[in-house]
Amino acid sequence: MRYFIIGDEDAVLGFGLVGVAGTAATSVAQAQEAFNAAMEQSDIGIIIITERVADLIRPQVDRFIFTRNFPLIVEIPDRQGPLPGKPGIREMVNQAIGIKL
Repeated sequence: MRYFIIGDEDAVLGFGLVGVAGTAATSVAQAQEAFNAAMEQSDIGIIIITERVADLIRPQVDRFIFTRNFPLIVEIPDRQGPLPGKPGIREMVNQAIGIKL
């Protein structure tokens, strides 16, 4: 099982330094192409996508997240920080388990 990153050039470069393959995307067309290419590779188990790139193709990402459970899609902030209004991982865990960490 492999990881794959879709994001800005900095995110792809950073993950590439630790051996994670990926594609930089700055437009809707590039994001769609990278997402579709990653989905076609059966050995990819986790797709890491930056929040801003995921928002470019939000309907496609959400459709996949809510209908299939493999590969896992993980959204992360890019170097500009988290998007306003997006809950952080701590808030999501607190909500999921009902206990404040």
